[in-house]
Amino acid sequence: MKQKQQRMLLSRKVWFIIIGSLILTLGSAVLTITHGNAVITFAISGCALALLAALIGEATDQLGSRFGAGVAGVLQAGLGNIPELFVGIFSLRAGLVSIVQSALVGSILSNSLLVLGLAFFLGGIRHGKQQFSAKTAGMISTLILLSVAGLVIPTVVHTLHTPAAAHEESFGITTAIVLLIIFIASIPFSLKDDLNVEDASNGSSEKEGAKRPGLEPADEGPRWPLWLTIVLLATASLGAALVSNWFVATLEPAITVLHLSQAFTGLVIVAIAGNAVEHFVGIQFAMRNRMNYAVSIILNSSLQISLGLTPVLVLLSLFLGGAHLTLVFAPLLVVALILAALLIPLIIYDGISTWLEGLTLIGLYAIIAISFWWG
Repeated sequence: MKQKQQRMLLSRKVWFIIIGSLILTLGSAVLTITHGNAVITFAISGCALALLAALIGEATDQLGSRFGAGVAGVLQAGLGNIPELFVGIFSLRAGLVSIVQSALVGSILSNSLLVLGLAFFLGGIRHGKQQFSAKTAGMISTLILLSVAGLVIPTVVHTLHTPAAAHEESFGITTAIVLLIIFIASIPFSLKDDLNVEDASNGSSEKEGAKRPGLEPADEGPRWPLWLTIVLLATASLGAALVSNWFVATLEPAITVLHLSQAFTGLVIVAIAGNAVEHFVGIQFAMRNRMNYAVSIILNSSLQISLGLTPVLVLLSLFLGGAHLTLVFAPLLVVALILAALLIPLIIYDGISTWLEGLTLIGLYAIIAISFWWG
């Protein structure tokens, strides 16, 4: 009886994620060891990475639910980027700087345009006009705009050939440190539960207050034992590290066979695989008409990439033994980044979303992605 209760602690969805990630991880290992087809290994490793990211999200959600909504949000944002962090590290060690830069920008674009668009579109089709806290979303979008401004200044300095351009690497490191300090300073602010405003758009806020900002509301499933949460989180993180290495090892052969550019691969494929957690969670909440959580998770993911992951990779690249990551991006990446950062406040200023706004955001993302198809 006790064994049956332990099994019931994991939902069917979690069992599917665990079994699927295990099968795909083993498949990636076998193909890598036997030097199997690069394209097949690349595809299986990417799918395994996405499922491992989902498992990390589930475990993080369970861990965060023990310490309150604010802590849950910070844990989900931080630990949810583990797969992308490992992909960035192994890519830099392989000298694939353009893929890392494209993936970082692509992560911001995929969250701000594609996923936000899908959330608005699918949520709007199902519920009509949806409402969310314009104040909270506006605060996050403002921080995104400011962080993006910090990211693009090194490119502007390089393009305009100012005196600081001769110190490209030093300036990039300084910028990364400043952004990281802002990120660390923002954590206590994010830990406050009052930032996780409850959804007024679907009825009683008191009822919603009983729900936690994770993959499932608290009353939809039992809480895992702490030991199980830690074991699954540690195992999934280790798996993500291994699979990321195999994924990166097949990047160049696969994109050569498929005739893909490094820019498109990083911007679309790597970015979407590495951000599977936020993509799934944000859209799921929108379809439940819990738009405050949906918008907060999606936009916070973009913010974590620009303020947290990017500067961390810049600093880590100094010690990895491979290529150094700089903040001098390709002009088209900068333009796309600025467009997204400027567009977000215009979309969310009224606190109302419609399916047409969502479709427009998806369309803009598709146009940007296609523009990188040829490099």
